[in-house]
Amino acid sequence: MEAELVALAAAGATTLVQQMVVDSWAQARDRMVSFFSRRGGDEEDVIEGELETSRGELAAAMEASDEQTALDVRAEWRTRLRRTLLANPAAAAELRSIIADLAPPEGDQQVADVHNTISGGVQHGPVIQAGNVGSLSFGTPFGQT
Repeated sequence: MEAELVALAAAGATTLVQQMVVDSWAQARDRMVSFFSRRGGDEEDVIEGELETSRGELAAAMEASDEQTALDVRAEWRTRLRRTLLANPAAAAELRSIIADLAPPEGDQQVADVHNTISGGVQHGPVIQAGNVGSLSFGTPFGQT
């Protein structure tokens, strides 16, 4: 059972660190603040501050191409998650739920062959490739008045 919790902590830390650099960070942060505050007795403000500090360290590390610091941030949260899960194994279900909600969906990418054909002579304007165009307005073609 301990190995499973360690693996879950690693997955949770990876997901958390990935979320630190995307637009949905506030949602991820709030979920993790709630997760830790219910189990560790720490104040929500303290946990939020620690998460934001880690996010700042990660951003600086990424900008400086400092892979070691990025790994350290992930290791810090992996350790904290592991300790939380070992102290309270029932928290595993909530962490799994958080990971599932925050992780990018697998197989969500659409892959298709694309073949472009432009007909009607020389084009004097932009050519748009799109999967679906709902509405377009065209002005006077280039060079014609």
